[in-house]
Amino acid sequence: MAAAEMSFLHGQLRERKQRLESVINATPDDASLQALLHEVDSALDRFTTGTYGLCDSCHEAIEKDRLLADPLIRYCLDHLSKHERAALQRDLDLASELQRKLLPPRDLKVDAWETNYHYAPLGAVSGDYCDLYPAKEQLYFMLGDVAGKGVAASMRMTQLHALFRSLIGMGLPLAQIVETINGFFCESGLSGQYATLVCGCAQAGGEVELFNAGHLPVIAVQKGKTQLLESTGFPVGMFRDASFTPVRVQLGDDDMLFLFTDGVSEAEGGNGEYGVDRIVNLLCEKTPCCAGDAVSACLEDLRAFAGSQPGMDDVTLLAIRHAGRDREQGSVDRGQ
Repeated sequence: MAAAEMSFLHGQLRERKQRLESVINATPDDASLQALLHEVDSALDRFTTGTYGLCDSCHEAIEKDRLLADPLIRYCLDHLSKHERAALQRDLDLASELQRKLLPPRDLKVDAWETNYHYAPLGAVSGDYCDLYPAKEQLYFMLGDVAGKGVAASMRMTQLHALFRSLIGMGLPLAQIVETINGFFCESGLSGQYATLVCGCAQAGGEVELFNAGHLPVIAVQKGKTQLLESTGFPVGMFRDASFTPVRVQLGDDDMLFLFTDGVSEAEGGNGEYGVDRIVNLLCEKTPCCAGDAVSACLEDLRAFAGSQPGMDDVTLLAIRHAGRDREQGSVDRGQ
């Protein structure tokens, strides 16, 4: 584990010890608090002896994401007791259910826009981020990928979701929202805990303001031709003084934006990586007539390409299509 992460965990334990001692002074007879303080002191002692983060049974390193989620754990996954395994599985099941409930409606239609997405975690929880937020005749869309895997990455993904929805609800400009989230990630995260991110605001007339912070290119499909909207800034959480430059694009009727995470472009098959070019060619050849068709066509082609190769990362796809005012099916207000 990196020195910055160990320093962060040590600080968390010292802070927890101070809080516990303060509470115990007020309630000295609480045995459960005394036991918890003993666990914290034991963890701090392991820092002193240089054994913190090592499994008490096999003395191998404990999984980093588990330590970041709970600095008091003492055993790696291979040496959990039956009771501990059951408790861990319950926690993962709950985290997975909570993540699913944070996802937007699958086929959301807002004014002139129709959307569709596919969200498939590799494990129980995911560090991929996907959200749609209708607000005041606008459609906000977000897709990102938090560095790392497991519980720690999923917790950051949940923070992204809450931050975006809160800041959009305050009516802030999109540029200010991205800068605020970058500042929060820089100040509250560990070294290396950043997120690549695409976020945009789509107007009913087809105008889209888009920020790409270190993410893969967004594919704009316009009248059968494609344009790659590349990243214009660093991932959020990497540099406190980073600047983010918007890209503006005008979409006409039947034009589309197609977003994806690296679980798609870096998927392995018999001929190497799936790649961005293959997605571009697919969207040109298939000329999907709706957002759902674009997502389905890419998934079908990805599965054919990968064959029996096991997936190595979370897979997320998001298609946003401008259907045109004449085919609107009524606005949707889900901007809670």
